[in-house]
Amino acid sequence: QVQLVESGGGLVQPGGSLTLSCAASGKIFSINRMGWYRQAPGKQRELVADFTTGGSTNYADSVKGRFTISRDNAKNTIYLQMNSLKPEDTAVYHCSAHIQTTYWSSGDYWGQGTQVTVSS
Repeated sequence: QVQLVESGGGLVQPGGSLTLSCAASGKIFSINRMGWYRQAPGKQRELVADFTTGGSTNYADSVKGRFTISRDNAKNTIYLQMNSLKPEDTAVYHCSAHIQTTYWSSGDYWGQGTQVTVSS
């Protein structure tokens, strides 16, 4: 059906940068919304940044000015450029998308997640 595959996580020092990628593949008629969530140990999953159905972007207050979400529509891929990383950014980052597989059918899809660890 549909797969979301993330890449780009890793270990980085505070103040460093990482870029995450998420590629959607499979039976895709259209992508209505696509973005990034994260979940730190012992915490609830939270929205980091996403593209809405209308094409605008949302960012969590905690990442505004540091993270930038971008996309390549031709490749059904989104990116998350993360700068000035802080230890509190440590989490598993998940890609999520609401995808129409046909004109009449749609659903929410999640990637497996990629670990981002910010530590000295």
